[in-house]
Amino acid sequence: MGGLLLGGRGRLTSTVHRRKAIELIGEAHAAGAGLVSACGEIGICLRTLKRWREACLGDGGGHDRRKGSHRLVSHKLTEEERQRILLTCNQPEYASLPPGQIVPALADQGLYIGSESSFYRVLHAHGQAHRRGRARPPQEPRAVPRLQAAGANQVWSWDITYLPTTVRGIWLYLYLVIDVWSRKVVAWDVAEREDPAIAADLVSRACLRERISKSRKQPLILHADNGNAMRAATLESRLEELGVLRSFSRPRVSNDNPFSESLFRTVKYRPEYPRKPFATRDQACQWVAKFVDWYNHQHRHSGIKLVTPQQRHGGQAVEACRHRAVVYEQARQRNPRRWSRSTRCWRQPEVVWTKQPPDELSEPGQLPLVQAA
Repeated sequence: MGGLLLGGRGRLTSTVHRRKAIELIGEAHAAGAGLVSACGEIGICLRTLKRWREACLGDGGGHDRRKGSHRLVSHKLTEEERQRILLTCNQPEYASLPPGQIVPALADQGLYIGSESSFYRVLHAHGQAHRRGRARPPQEPRAVPRLQAAGANQVWSWDITYLPTTVRGIWLYLYLVIDVWSRKVVAWDVAEREDPAIAADLVSRACLRERISKSRKQPLILHADNGNAMRAATLESRLEELGVLRSFSRPRVSNDNPFSESLFRTVKYRPEYPRKPFATRDQACQWVAKFVDWYNHQHRHSGIKLVTPQQRHGGQAVEACRHRAVVYEQARQRNPRRWSRSTRCWRQPEVVWTKQPPDELSEPGQLPLVQAA
């Protein structure tokens, strides 16, 4: 970005630097970089870039019309008072306390040096406005898992759910692995316990059935939440042997694994779902086998243009949707007055995301630029 670094709290950026920043970000974005990354390189955010673009295109000509703060403050702290605040905060009895507790403690002793905000300003000016004492500093939030699948067997999602039994407090555990792109259930199992070894064997059988080898160019990604079975070393070592990469949801964010959660809702809200708990594991296996067969071969999934997961996984979905488009077009030609617009779009979604990235910022009157994946 040419070494240009802008931003900073309270810092005013000149018009020349603004125009130069907009030009550099535009060049980087045209070369394939994302706007968020390009803006971060020079120290601004997307909102600032949008405001600068509007200012440069508007009547203001890009000039900064902010008046700034008053420089002459008659009641500001003297240098002696600032040093006294700094020395007080660094005393052993106050070194682990925030200004919100230091100021009242001084007031109990009949002392008033400054307000809490004054304490914070002085500490900030001297680089001491951080967590005081042994408190752990704030951690950076984990990045949102944004996985992209453009074909079958590129991204799988899996999870474990409970199945009730006739004995109160005892559950069966349903393991389900789904292909994110085709929505096909590629593997399942019902067990009496939650065990990473069972999950490892399940994924191994699925990879063998789908002919996924370690030598393939694009490795398979297995997405899951942060459960004990998902984080276990047993599963990790097995996936390394298979050449499968792991991906995890953010802690305590259930909708980072939406495909498995949606599949579990489909399982338990089926009309054929037993009203009474399962008596044995074999009974549960029989029901799950019938469900998986119906789901893969008969269920028309709304997320893939109402074709079955097996049709999309096997490559027949495109021809099925093309045939539907022909039928709709013939119907429109027979009765054109019944169609105010074009026929329904039956084109299959080419890319599926676990979390769709936000739309990129584009200038008014220009086509939106797509960020390279």
